[in-house]
Amino acid sequence: MNSLSDIAVSVLLGGLLAAGVLLALAAFPRWRWANLSLRIAPYVRDVADLADPAARLPWRMPAGGSWTARITGVFGLFGGGDVGVARRMSQAGLSGGSRTFRSRQLVWVLFGLGAGAGATVVLVLIGRLSASAVLLPVLTAVTAGAGCDALLGLRAKARVRRLTEELPTVLEFLALCLSAGEGLPDALRRVGQAGSGELSGELRGVILAVNTGSSLADALSECAQRLQIPPLTRAADQVIAALERGAPLAAVLQAQASDAREETKRDLIEQAGRKEILMMLPLVFLILPLSVLFAVFPGVFILRLGIG
Repeated sequence: MNSLSDIAVSVLLGGLLAAGVLLALAAFPRWRWANLSLRIAPYVRDVADLADPAARLPWRMPAGGSWTARITGVFGLFGGGDVGVARRMSQAGLSGGSRTFRSRQLVWVLFGLGAGAGATVVLVLIGRLSASAVLLPVLTAVTAGAGCDALLGLRAKARVRRLTEELPTVLEFLALCLSAGEGLPDALRRVGQAGSGELSGELRGVILAVNTGSSLADALSECAQRLQIPPLTRAADQVIAALERGAPLAAVLQAQASDAREETKRDLIEQAGRKEILMMLPLVFLILPLSVLFAVFPGVFILRLGIG
């Protein structure tokens, strides 16, 4: 092996050794006293949000925080805010908060970094290392982190689309149950048990919150704020207002179902218009130039033969 091969093997073995030492050190317990905030934390959970205090900077963690928490906090500075990540995770139907997603994103970045480093070592061993190949681990790590974030966005958009499509049918079913004489909690329970879609699962969560002591208005409001889907938010606000004012719920739900269907129809028309414009692109930039070329080329060729 030449000198570059020796260096590559040394870098690979040194990286493996350093990773093993860091993992071993991270597994050791920390023999230190917890600070005052951690000692009184179990006694003030009902008056303070200890999961994400507003006064704490993203890169500063308590004394008992782990190194993964510090790194994921730094990710929050460059990969979007924690509020947006938590909203997309709720829309995608994933459990856990932004810290869970940042940990998963960190794993993706580490795998991308390892894959890029392995590819760089292979390039060194086969003798094809260039100056741009040195940046390969960084590029693969950034691509892996961005891919994890993009995958979460795609899952959230797909589930939001399914929830929006199911909303008119669920509202009409609720209105039918209310017209038959059932109360709103019983109607929500029936729809949640009979349905198998995404919105039925959210209604089961609302009923679970009601059974554990929350009011129906608070449970509906929390579900709407967590998902942040405009049609669902409007429907929840109208139902809560009807509950507070004593308005007929069946008529309110029928009106909201009609509005949701009209909005779905408008979205379909807008989507059809965008698809029509996209269909014109290959016609204008591919088929039409080829047609002009086929029409003009024979005449030009004949003129050149005549001139010759």
